[in-house]
Order: sequence, then structure tokens, then C-alpha cells
Amino acid sequence: MTVLSLILADDHELVRAGLKQTLCAEPDMRVTAECRLGREVLPALATHACDILLLDISLPDISGLDVLSQVRRHHARVAVLILSAHPEVQFGLNVIRAGASGFVSKSGDSAELLRAIRTVSRGNRYVGTELGELLVQGLDDASKSPRHGSLSEREFQIFCKLAEGMTVTGIAQQLFLSVKTISTYRTRILEKMVLRTNADITSYAIKNQLLP
Repeated sequence: MTVLSLILADDHELVRAGLKQTLCAEPDMRVTAECRLGREVLPALATHACDILLLDISLPDISGLDVLSQVRRHHARVAVLILSAHPEVQFGLNVIRAGASGFVSKSGDSAELLRAIRTVSRGNRYVGTELGELLVQGLDDASKSPRHGSLSEREFQIFCKLAEGMTVTGIAQQLFLSVKTISTYRTRILEKMVLRTNADITSYAIKNQLLP
């Protein structure tokens, strides 16, 4: 029997404990490491066996989207299953575009989590019913999907940072890009979402539950 190695990345100890209890009750799963912060993930992947990373999208130090991007660059073979307290229609489409293997809402039950893990372990992507309907309807159908669903992976990453109140200069330094490049992305984001200011971005993010 093949045993899947999993790493948990969530800043809430009780959540990690609950996940670990659920996973360790399965004979084909084992938890090899736990991370409380985003910056702990890459070192954990470098020193522990891991087939699947269970990654909370809202971490206190680094955005889960940034961690996902790092994992895709340095540990491409590891499947990443995103966990979030937000509904899948809010974040699911964008994290799948960003390279996640699947998205599971924390409001779901343990059976769904286990089903998602086994699905991505076979090299498939896991999406829930609502997100699956969005994908079937078409990614560019503005009447069916939220406005932020039109953003590319990088645009959504920058959108989230702008929504959190980061400056263009701060984002440029964090992502190792030029201020001009970030400004261009900001302009594109505002045009695509029919918004005018950073305050509009923050307001939209709050309304659509896109902030941690």
C-alpha cells in the first residue's frame, strides 16, 4: 500500500491538530511536518518527505498565494491543496490558475478533504461543485463569475497586496519587480475590474471576503 506523505501549513494550532487527527486515522496517509508560518514551508519541503502540501491561503507572515508560487518554482512535483475559510467561488478559480492542485473550503467535512487529497494524489485536480460549475460555464463569462476571476495569476497576487494596503513600491520590493511593472499591473487590474482607486480595490476585497 502506498502511503501519502503530507505537510500541514496553517497558523491555527487547533486546526492543525484537527487535520492531523483526521489524516493519521487513514492507513494510507501520514503527516511528516507542520508549519505555522509561510516562511517555514520551503525549509519543511526541503527536509521532509511530501507528496501533498495542505496550505492555508491566509497565513500571518506571507500570503498563501506567494507560498504557492514559491512551491511551484522549487518543488514542482508536490501537489498543493489550498484550504480556506472563504467560499470556493471567491478564491478557487484564482488559486487553480496559480497552479494549485485543488481547493477545499474549511467549512466542508472530513470526507470531502480526504476525497480531495486522494484525487490530487493521482495527479488530478480537485474542485468542488460550485467551482466546477464556474469552470464549465467559462472563465470569461462575467455574468457567472466574480470580477476578480478575470485576473491572471500575477494580477490577482498584486490585487490582494493592494487590497491589504501595500504601496506600489512595497509590492515591487517584495516581488523583486520594478515599480513601473507593478504600476502597469495596477492599471490593468483597475481597468479589468472597472475600479478607479486602491480604496475601491480594498472595498471590493472586503465585500467579497478576499482579505484574511
